[in-house]
Amino acid sequence: MMIMKKLILLSSLIIFTSVIFSQEESDAKKEKVKTGFSMGGVPVVAYDADTGFKYGGLVNLYHYGDGTNYPNYNHSLYLEWSRTTKGSGINQLTYDALTLIPKTRVTLDVAYLTEQSLNFYGNNGYQAYYNADYETTGHADYISRMFYRHSRKLFRTTLDFQGDITGKEFRWLGGFAFYGTKIETVDINKLNEGKETDLLPDTALLYDNYVRMGIIPADQANGGNVSYLKAGAVYDTRDNEANPNKGIWSEALIINAPGFLGNDYAYTKLLLTHRQYFTILPDRLTFAYRLSYQTKIAGEVPFYMLPYAIDSKATKDGLGGSKTIRGVLRNRVVGDGVAFGNFELRSKFLKTVILNQNFYLGLNAFVDMGIVTQAYKFPIDINTLPAAEQQILQYADESLHIGYGGGIRFVINSNFIVAVDYGLAAKKEDGTSGMYIGLNYLF
Repeated sequence: MMIMKKLILLSSLIIFTSVIFSQEESDAKKEKVKTGFSMGGVPVVAYDADTGFKYGGLVNLYHYGDGTNYPNYNHSLYLEWSRTTKGSGINQLTYDALTLIPKTRVTLDVAYLTEQSLNFYGNNGYQAYYNADYETTGHADYISRMFYRHSRKLFRTTLDFQGDITGKEFRWLGGFAFYGTKIETVDINKLNEGKETDLLPDTALLYDNYVRMGIIPADQANGGNVSYLKAGAVYDTRDNEANPNKGIWSEALIINAPGFLGNDYAYTKLLLTHRQYFTILPDRLTFAYRLSYQTKIAGEVPFYMLPYAIDSKATKDGLGGSKTIRGVLRNRVVGDGVAFGNFELRSKFLKTVILNQNFYLGLNAFVDMGIVTQAYKFPIDINTLPAAEQQILQYADESLHIGYGGGIRFVINSNFIVAVDYGLAAKKEDGTSGMYIGLNYLF
């Protein structure tokens, strides 16, 4: 059974704390223009049979200054620290400054991410064979709950700048990123520590088979370092950033990982993303959609850099999961080129002021979808492989991967947003469902 499906929440995950040092408007019934500092946090407590207890927390600190830019902030500092008792963890700091440098936005992200069992289903979407029975304990075809997994340790740092071209709406973007990746097979012995029953078998996983077959080249099998440069343009007419009611947010970016930065594999990718927001009922109901196309235009992307979706705001895992196609297995849709779309109805059904803090509840309904548009080219001639292994690599024609569902939002002061979504996969080849708890709207 998938780890996502076996998560059991042991306590209420949605606990807000808000500490505000600011001047307030006198009318408590109206939304207040925030000034000064605001802080929100969410403790995280969860359990999984294979990776253990998850614990930690998320904190977001905002500075609004004199409130001129509210509901946008002047500075944001996001911190996350979480662990599982069997070795997975998130250590992340993100600083976003709109006023640090005049007419220039500065975004710094530093993260060290450890995954004992990161999802890995092969490349090219439905062309890669997926059988849930292989990871279903007790089934006749059971291999291991970790069959579609490998471990990853990732140190990532990105630094981006955005500045005005013709004003705040039309901006240039430039940046630098470094990814230090270490890949290994799952440490079965560690995951079995302290367990007397329901032990994981010590067997070859899909990742091990890909390495054995040469589908993952030997010099990429254990990861590597990649540095790349980012450049492009952003057009942004949103009325506010945290939860836009109207406007457009589009961008065209090029990322280039050149050899002179020490990369073993040089490549260039094109990233196009368009987002648009429509007011249906003023400040009550909004329709929002995002379309993105990301493709290699030159060079060779090493396998450990394939499962990412990148834009001007953040780096996300490959298509599938909480940030791209909710309900579909994480990293299910991976190739040299991908396209995806998200379509959401966003409502605010309760707005009030509690303890001098602006608060509202929201409900979402969504449909997400994605597809591989440029297949990963195998580094070997698969016709030389046994027929059964050829079929695993070329199982079916690629088509849309679709997830759908709904969620709820808990929002303080427009910017601190706890998001809870539940998504369903439209096809069994993409899994069954997933629940996701995190911060912020998807886009």
